[in-house]
Amino acid sequence: MTARGSVVDLRKQIGAYSARRGRFELIEVPPLNYLMIDGQGDPNTARRYQEAIATLYPVAYRLKFFSKREFGCDHEIMPLEALWWADDLAAFTHRRNKSQWRWTVMIMLPDWILPAHVDAARTALAGKAPLSDAVRVERLDERLAIQTLHVGPYDDEGPVLERMHRDIGEQGLRMTGRHHEVYLNDARRTAPERLRTILRQPVVREHAG
Repeated sequence: MTARGSVVDLRKQIGAYSARRGRFELIEVPPLNYLMIDGQGDPNTARRYQEAIATLYPVAYRLKFFSKREFGCDHEIMPLEALWWADDLAAFTHRRNKSQWRWTVMIMLPDWILPAHVDAARTALAGKAPLSDAVRVERLDERLAIQTLHVGPYDDEGPVLERMHRDIGEQGLRMTGRHHEVYLNDARRTAPERLRTILRQPVVREHAG
């Protein structure tokens, strides 16, 4: 926690929230705490996906105001993120079959926000946020990962992911964990061609021999 009255921007403090377009960079991601809600299906049509987003932000803002009031420590709300997976990897790359997708939408929390604080925020929002009872807090430890910056529509990610997966193999790495996206701007207020998304894939090093 920082000095009273300051505003913490964790995006500037954590290197994993910065990526370069056209580069597949190997990074170390520290363990981080997140508000999370799970679901499945096409994010463009699944009602639960929109309800999850409509729940995470009120909880995140309630915790922000709690932190400022109780600890004297204000923090910027972190960007929306999501984990994505499917039984068939091609559903993400060249086929982009969104009906097969499963997801966890999430917002990162500062370490000083505890599960008990999240429980209190969730209880306070019961009946006001559609999926308040589905919110949980979980620590994600991705460790080693490859990531890049994608600029443009989400539906144009497929070729970038295919190149990323090839690069992972060429570096003697193996994919592990779930595909991770960090949405650096708001799709509701940003033209598709200007969307900036960090694409991240946790990996492990293959043992020689």
